[in-house]
Amino acid sequence: MTASQTESKANPAGVVLTDVAAQKVKALIEQEGRDDLRLRVAVQPGGCSGLRYQLFFDERSLDGDAVTGYDGFEVVVDRMSVPYLTGATIDFADRIDAQGFTIDNPNASGSCACGDSFH
Repeated sequence: MTASQTESKANPAGVVLTDVAAQKVKALIEQEGRDDLRLRVAVQPGGCSGLRYQLFFDERSLDGDAVTGYDGFEVVVDRMSVPYLTGATIDFADRIDAQGFTIDNPNASGSCACGDSFH
């Protein structure tokens, strides 16, 4: 387990945001200058392997959303995505060889060569 994962917080839907990812999300929301945005994590059909992750800021509340409060923001997962995301860890990389949010999902049995989708 990396240092960024040692103090992660579990979402009722089973998604874990590392401290590094949580800090990045909070900074991005503050940059938007709004206090009504939440990080929505979803799984949608698409990509070469069948399913694609979506992470975006959303002000909506949908029926059946699993919501977890973090320091200064909330993470929401829609009820259809919960089974695909239980146990997944979201991290943020800012290195020369990788930058952006990454998702380590134990439910994915494989992914495409480009890493954009899973099955």
